[in-house]
Amino acid sequence: MIESDTIKLLRECDAGVKMGVSSIEDVLSYVSREEMEKALKTCKAEHDKLDTEIQGLLDRYKDEGKNPAPMAKGMSWIKTNVKLAMNESDATVADLITDGCNMGVKSLNRYLNQYKAADEVSKDIAKRLINLEEQLTIDMRPFL
Repeated sequence: MIESDTIKLLRECDAGVKMGVSSIEDVLSYVSREEMEKALKTCKAEHDKLDTEIQGLLDRYKDEGKNPAPMAKGMSWIKTNVKLAMNESDATVADLITDGCNMGVKSLNRYLNQYKAADEVSKDIAKRLINLEEQLTIDMRPFL
């Protein structure tokens, strides 16, 4: 049970990290303020570090991980492009990123509760990812 929950939690973290990186990449070209760009790039770099850690653990379990659900990724892309087409501003980017982070935090907390038997290393990764998302939400507030 521990190994099963650990792998499932790591898969969800894997999908979450990939979704976060993709979302940041989708909006970076629309950012005009240097401070905002720096915050996004810093967060993306932290996501990349976590991704490397997650991949190492998944490799140990001989698991390929998980990509974000195509429907979720597609809906995110549509929402991002529609909102930015209507208003290309840092406030729009901050709004989109904040919404995405909030959804990520909600999902990751749900998975932490669902996979209670996961090992502490995997739980720690999930918590660090949650903290990254929460911090990015805070970092976006001045741009809303």
